[in-house]
Amino acid sequence: MTRITRDDAVKAVGGADDIAIAQIIGTGATIQELAEAQAWLANDESLMNIGRRLPTGRVGELVEILIELEANDEDDGEAVASKES
Repeated sequence: MTRITRDDAVKAVGGADDIAIAQIIGTGATIQELAEAQAWLANDESLMNIGRRLPTGRVGELVEILIELEANDEDDGEAVASKES
């Protein structure tokens, strides 16, 4: 299995900053684990409905990082919207 490279992380998480990219790489996760983490974020309810357990280990770490990135993106979007008003 291939571990995530900087290029992989940038392709998967487009607008992430260098710190987030380093955190993703720092998990030691594989490309497949990153894809699984993204699948959880995209549709966690469906995965739980088919009996999948909540992610742990490296996938769990990636989910936490990606959730934080989404939260930061939402905060940035709200800040831009308030400035435009």
